[in-house]
Amino acid sequence: MTALIDRPEAAPDGQAPRRRAPWWWGALAGLLAVGAALAVGELVTGILEGTSSAVVSVGEVVVANAPNWLKEFAINTFGENDKDALIAGTTITLVLVSIVLGVASVRRLWIGIAGTVAFGVIGVWAALTRPGASPVDAWPSILGTLAGVGVLWFLLGRVRPSDVAAPVAASAAADPVVETPAETPATMRPSGPRASAPAGFDRRAFLVSAGLVAGGAVVVGTVGRGLQGRYSVAGARDAVTLPPPSSPAAALPAGVDLGTAGITPFITPNGEFYRVDTALQAPRLTPSDWRLSIGGMVDNPIEITFAELLDREIIERDITLVCVSNEVGGRYAGTARWLGVPLKSLLDEAGVQAGADQLVSRSVDGWTAGSPVQAVMDGRDAMVAIGMNGEPLPVEHGFPARLVVPGLYGFVSATKWVTQIELTTFDAYDPYWARRGWAKQAPIKTMARIDTPRGLAKVDPGTVPVGGVAWAVHRGIEAVEVRIDDGPWQEAQLASVPGNDTWRQWLYPWEATSGRHTITARATDSAGETQTEERAEPIPDGASGWHSVVVIVS
Repeated sequence: MTALIDRPEAAPDGQAPRRRAPWWWGALAGLLAVGAALAVGELVTGILEGTSSAVVSVGEVVVANAPNWLKEFAINTFGENDKDALIAGTTITLVLVSIVLGVASVRRLWIGIAGTVAFGVIGVWAALTRPGASPVDAWPSILGTLAGVGVLWFLLGRVRPSDVAAPVAASAAADPVVETPAETPATMRPSGPRASAPAGFDRRAFLVSAGLVAGGAVVVGTVGRGLQGRYSVAGARDAVTLPPPSSPAAALPAGVDLGTAGITPFITPNGEFYRVDTALQAPRLTPSDWRLSIGGMVDNPIEITFAELLDREIIERDITLVCVSNEVGGRYAGTARWLGVPLKSLLDEAGVQAGADQLVSRSVDGWTAGSPVQAVMDGRDAMVAIGMNGEPLPVEHGFPARLVVPGLYGFVSATKWVTQIELTTFDAYDPYWARRGWAKQAPIKTMARIDTPRGLAKVDPGTVPVGGVAWAVHRGIEAVEVRIDDGPWQEAQLASVPGNDTWRQWLYPWEATSGRHTITARATDSAGETQTEERAEPIPDGASGWHSVVVIVS
């Protein structure tokens, strides 16, 4: 056992020396404590419908309070995986801190317990400060914390020696026993009282206990995940039957897709449609729970259920959405065939009062967007969408309902899981991103993107198809031009489009010659405004500049 324990601590005269467990026992105990806490949190989350684990709750607080530069870094670095990166980072931080606390607990158990409780308090605070939180939301963090403390006590509290070691017999102190060689017969060894043996630690018992805790955490966490599956909205979504539109979208015109390899398809499949939002976990909102209220500066506040929404006038339209975080040449844009209720008809029923110039839409998770009232009342096909490409909205894209407003970047229009609409003024209220310095008015800028050839691609001399998509949503694309190196601008072929609310494919056959070449594209909208060369970052109101790629012809 001497190889498994640290050097004995000094002890008062007449007392057996005290020994500490090795540091790695503490590290393992800390890891198992945080694992048990997270597992119990998952179990409680599965039992109590509508709650979230401590990791998700804390992560959402981080998202809500992180500085803009950090959010932009996360989006630019991790793209649509920024949420997974945040959860992974939070978990790694918990693991590292738990190791430190566990090692410290070898000397002072109260340090680990205090640190675990501190994390629990943070989890409770994060859960209770979420929009629409209730006391029940704190239970995953509370019970998870108790589990973590219990594991630390079980693994380290039991093996730590007593603060007061057993006293050495007085006679032994006066006449210490001299150990005899192992081969000395027992009958020849001196008899009499002996000093108490130093407190030791049973490695096998510790590892068995640690294994039991680890296995229990796995079982509890797995059961918790399974219970959460009971509340999945997938079943509720599958049960939705979308009504036929009273105003269906026209069939896509011939030539809407140029059929050139490498150019983005006109319609973006649901599974490939970009997702950028602040929700770490898509809200589990069923149609039976969903309500949409319209209030504020209106004459007749209204509230409608999902069933009532389906009974209203339904329109179907092809619309391109673009995220303001999209860089020049970026992929945060997509086109879908949306099904929904005209937003204007709902606002007309509520009666928008004079002076109301901002429509604030609120998600069930508290996120807000501010849209110009004029933009949703000017005749464009703004809608409360319930369908996407012929099926109910995917959960990640807003099921049961979301807003779609052609021509505006998503952060000022495309609220997912929408449950509230309030008519107000821009002076009276700043939505989520406006409070962080982003623009309040954000129409989508004209943009041409080169899809093929890719940057630094190697191509053969001869005819090379250069193509991509261009958008000026709600204005429409009138022309796309391509320039090779510093040569003249050449007009590209344009595909057909169903209307001005979608992007447009374009194609330019380039007679490539050997060497290194720069290809640049720019678009002109139907109002005659040509895409600016001036570079601007996405924040605060959208990126601008010409998209260029370098290719090698050999």
